[in-house]
Amino acid sequence: MDLLNTLVDKGLRRETPTRAEALAVLATSDDELLDVVAAAGKVRRHWFGRRVKLNYLVNLKSGLCPEDCSYCSQRLGSKADILKYTWLKPDEASRAAAAGLAGGAKRVCLVASGRGPTDRDVDRVSDTIKAIKGQNEDVEVCACLGLLSDGQAERLREAGADAYNHNLNTSESTYGEITTTHTYADRVDTVRKAHAAGLSACSGLIAGMGETDEDLVDVVFSLRELDPDSVPVNFLIPFEGTPLAKEWNLTPQRCLRILAMVRFVCPDVEVRIAGGREVHLRTMQPLALHLANSIFLGDYLTSEGQAGKADLEMIADAGFEVEGAGEVTLPEHRAGGGCGSHAGGGACGSHDGGRGSHDDAGGGCGSHAGGGVCGTAPASAPAASADEPRPDLVAVRRRGAGTDLAPNA
Repeated sequence: MDLLNTLVDKGLRRETPTRAEALAVLATSDDELLDVVAAAGKVRRHWFGRRVKLNYLVNLKSGLCPEDCSYCSQRLGSKADILKYTWLKPDEASRAAAAGLAGGAKRVCLVASGRGPTDRDVDRVSDTIKAIKGQNEDVEVCACLGLLSDGQAERLREAGADAYNHNLNTSESTYGEITTTHTYADRVDTVRKAHAAGLSACSGLIAGMGETDEDLVDVVFSLRELDPDSVPVNFLIPFEGTPLAKEWNLTPQRCLRILAMVRFVCPDVEVRIAGGREVHLRTMQPLALHLANSIFLGDYLTSEGQAGKADLEMIADAGFEVEGAGEVTLPEHRAGGGCGSHAGGGACGSHDGGRGSHDDAGGGCGSHAGGGVCGTAPASAPAASADEPRPDLVAVRRRGAGTDLAPNA
């Protein structure tokens, strides 16, 4: 297929595809899917080998957000039956982080609901960062606290934060249909503030909100231009009680095409599969490892993820290996200058990367009991077709941070 040969050549040279080529990837047929995965996999292996980076999420403050993001279970007016609690104390957050690090994660992502942090919030998150790093000197810490005011990114950096996450989520032209309480430009400004402060900027997207192929290409090209250090790809979890509860637009095949398109556009960046992989990729998750070089271990903000043990088994069974704490995530041309370095020039890339989304991308999800592989239906249930809604796979998180139960890691 001439298209795929061209995209592989461009990916190995870090050359940007055309918009027409990116759209053509999304338009490929299911019969061509394995060829698309194989081609994007060549680019992924060229820059990242067979390493998979594990990230672990700690939800510092859950629910009761004043913003109206339609995809979010923590939004203003959400009727989703999620955990709601105020700020975890630094020692509580440090204990939660320890579970993920013990499971093999090399980055901890500290997330809090809300429009953005107050200066007092920055102080408390700074104390949390210091507590975590005091127990785990080599851990990478990413903060995800919403929109930043002037000077806050610098304060987080001084406290020891390595990265900051804030997603663009969707195209600029359709952003107002998803959120009205802040703008696309506000999000861009926060990513730029993080980058300017020397933090490793992380920004990604949410697929499955009813967007067009053109919207997906628009946001990925905008991300490439913005040059974040990692691109998390979230797949919407249609939480009951949110405006997008009926938006079941994704199949495993479409998710793989989206990940392949992101890899071709941002060939040497850390591409992370974030919220929703268990619900929408389901048994096709191992194929996605040929496209992305990073995933989340365990649970998400307000929903449960695949059992941590199953994640590790999946990585090993697919012929990949967990990236070690001493390994640098990015190719040398991207990571040579330390966190936030953009030594490679115009290519989208990362020193490491942060959380998929401060808004949980609709939740992320997975196993209902922490045992076994997420996405497996009960033995007595009839098999569902790939394009049918699977609300049975959406499980609200009831363990870990904010509860007395052990986390999933």
